Amino acid sequence: MWDNGSSMAVTLRCVAAILFPSLLLGQSGALTLEEAVKRSLEKYPSIRLSQQQVEQAGAGIQLARTAYLPKVDFLAQLNRATRNNIYGMLMPQTVIAPISGPPHEHNAGTNVWGSATGFLVSWEPFDFGSRKAAVDAAGLSVRRAESSVERTRYEISTAAADAFLTILAAQQASAAAQAGVARAKVFHDVVSALVKAELRPGVESARTRAELAMAETQKIQADQAIGVARAALAQLLGVNPSGITLNPGRLLEPFAEEPPAAVSAAHPALKEQSVAIDESKARLKILDRSYFPKFNLQGATYSRGTGANADFTTGGAASGFGPNIYNWGLGFSLNFSLMDYASLGARKQAEIFRGRGEEAKLDLIKQELAGQVEKAKAVLDGARKVALNIPVQLEAARAAESQATARYRAGLGNLTDVADAQRLLTQTEIDDSLAKLQVWRAQFAVAAAQGDMQSLMEKASRR
Repeated sequence: MWDNGSSMAVTLRCVAAILFPSLLLGQSGALTLEEAVKRSLEKYPSIRLSQQQVEQAGAGIQLARTAYLPKVDFLAQLNRATRNNIYGMLMPQTVIAPISGPPHEHNAGTNVWGSATGFLVSWEPFDFGSRKAAVDAAGLSVRRAESSVERTRYEISTAAADAFLTILAAQQASAAAQAGVARAKVFHDVVSALVKAELRPGVESARTRAELAMAETQKIQADQAIGVARAALAQLLGVNPSGITLNPGRLLEPFAEEPPAAVSAAHPALKEQSVAIDESKARLKILDRSYFPKFNLQGATYSRGTGANADFTTGGAASGFGPNIYNWGLGFSLNFSLMDYASLGARKQAEIFRGRGEEAKLDLIKQELAGQVEKAKAVLDGARKVALNIPVQLEAARAAESQATARYRAGLGNLTDVADAQRLLTQTEIDDSLAKLQVWRAQFAVAAAQGDMQSLMEKASRR
């Protein structure tokens, strides 16, 4: 029966498992490949960054839709100024303020109040499709951002799967290297005993000690590879590397399923680039709709006040401080920038070249993915052949090590033969421990290049 302390510890552990499952990752259960990929997609910051870019692009649609709304401008003004006015034209500019009223015969420093307030409502009833083209282009920007998120998620999935497989490979190599250390230590002890009994020269003990150190170094390097791979996976999962334990699932079992023949059209990189081409076409459509007159239905109402009279006299001290004369008007205006044709033509030409560049990039991605698939299939074919051949190699290496050791103990062989046989056996055991995993890894390389790893992850994680 448990004591109170044990019961309390169990209770706290259960509470922690519910509230903070990531803290007990290495204690409460080992990760399968599929679980590792899923957690990386939940935790890695670059995915959240890409999702924010989708939100930003979505706001661009709302901005484009506001072009359909009427524009309402409000003005209120109060000034104190002189009223010296003259005849003559003044070209449009932003420095000299316009003055209304008759010209004044003489310059005078007399100044009066002036005020104004008004509204101008302007609405474009038809636009030859330019606003719709802008909204469509903004929608494609959202689609491109979404496809970028999908591509990012796929890249993170691929990286997580690769880190998972790298950890398993390093663990297998470490276990085989440990067996080599144990074998080298046993042989070193045997030789050391013979040297102490003066049945063998001392140089042989030094040689076996060097062989043991070499085996230990190989084990250290394998453990180092485990640590590096753990750190890589931990970075994707957002956890401490020491808290990661793996469930290999079927990854250490034989697997001989044939991969698909070609790259999937749903590959995230292809989808993203296809949307980029559509987005370029949408921008070109906006330019096609830009060289048209701008029609505006306008309505205005305003009022003004001034302290200056038509006979060049002035009103009271507060005259003109507030508006007292009003006007209103309705109108229909047309604005057409005739000389924009050249600049629009240049912009359209640039967009055409940009679109062709996006199409060329799509062809390049297709070619690169096809090349990656063929390379991965070649690696897969080699891994399968190695997996079939390695049992023969392992049996022969074990026989060679056993015979070399027996000949040495019988005084018929030399130390070099034993050392070479043991090193060959250790390397063969490492190759044997990795053979099945390398087939799976090559299968994943093919699937990653083809654009669909989900079904393979499910098979690998199933027990």
